[in-house]
Amino acid sequence: MRNWPLFGLSITTPRLVLRIPSLQDLDEVGDRAAEGVHDEGFMPFLFPWTDGTPAERARNTVQYHFRRWATFTADDWALEFAVLHEGRAVGTQGIMGKGFSVTRQVSTGSWLGRRFQGQGIGTEMRAAVLHLAFTGLGARHAVTEAFADNHASLAVTRKLGYREDGIALHVRKGEPAVMQRFRLTAEDWAAGDWSGTPGFEIHGLGPCLPLLGLGEAGPREA
Repeated sequence: MRNWPLFGLSITTPRLVLRIPSLQDLDEVGDRAAEGVHDEGFMPFLFPWTDGTPAERARNTVQYHFRRWATFTADDWALEFAVLHEGRAVGTQGIMGKGFSVTRQVSTGSWLGRRFQGQGIGTEMRAAVLHLAFTGLGARHAVTEAFADNHASLAVTRKLGYREDGIALHVRKGEPAVMQRFRLTAEDWAAGDWSGTPGFEIHGLGPCLPLLGLGEAGPREA
């Protein structure tokens, strides 16, 4: 799409394809949300979007992507990728930047269909957007957070080399809950096991750089 080149942006890894979803992709992503993302009685998200019926989860997922597209600006952007494994959408991986051209800091968020968890996909898809951030966009910092009882997310974060960066308290289902914050610097990423891993490639980034506040002469594709 000439006037919205983000639809041509993708990241490939040894097992995955991350791309800005088409309407068909969104249907499939919605199906994954409807099937379930976590155990009953557990809420890993600050906004409880997974509450509700399967149909409501699917619809909420599609509407979330529409809202992200509608509010996208160079000073406050979000790239919400559909994650495909063996040609099938299995979840989403987001990377967000506010004032990125100045701060060079991104944040990330993701979810993975329950039946695809425990296979290393969550780690690989986060590593993909960190590759985009540090290699493709020239980020200096990446931050993330997760509730202290979200052990799967915390394990992925620590595996990728983040350092603890404080806590925050939130209300979750009427009770206080601790959110653990993490930070990954470009130097720690470069020194880690995932930096330079073969098979990670960024496609179609150049035309997207102005939309991300980086101008025509931004960091190179890799």
